[in-house]
Amino acid sequence: MKYTREEAIERMLKSYSVYYNVTRFEDEQKPLTALCEFFQHTEKYVLSRKANLWTADSEEFLYLFTMEHLTLDDFEKYSAYAREEGLQKINVGPGHMNSNIVAVFVCDSCDEDARQALKKCRFHKSFKFSFHGWMDLHTILVDMGSDRIEGNSISRNGVKLLKNILK
Repeated sequence: MKYTREEAIERMLKSYSVYYNVTRFEDEQKPLTALCEFFQHTEKYVLSRKANLWTADSEEFLYLFTMEHLTLDDFEKYSAYAREEGLQKINVGPGHMNSNIVAVFVCDSCDEDARQALKKCRFHKSFKFSFHGWMDLHTILVDMGSDRIEGNSISRNGVKLLKNILK
């Protein structure tokens, strides 16, 4: 990657703004740089909209954090923040299929223990035995110093997307 942290964030937000509602934070919530929200509603009906067969709502909340150096304490603190804030934003009920909470950390350098914790991070929650959907936590690290983009096992698609954005 041939970008600075700020340039990488601008490219990411420009790409995400096509599908996401992007809210930027300047200095009031450092290191949180932006919150990107995505909502999708699908339904199937017969003859008229009143004869609804099924509905499915999907949501994604992407929290973009930026810092010079990511430590294990920072990772635990901000991933817990994204998880708790995201859980409050989820609209659980009939028709809710799934929600993803994504914590993206953009940094110049990273401690090895923070990198390992990020890759091993797992959080899954079912709502009413999955009748009202489920929620997953995705964690992604963009290490500008070592030109690496990594994530936990569930965030493979997000890592692939960021590699395409920042190539």
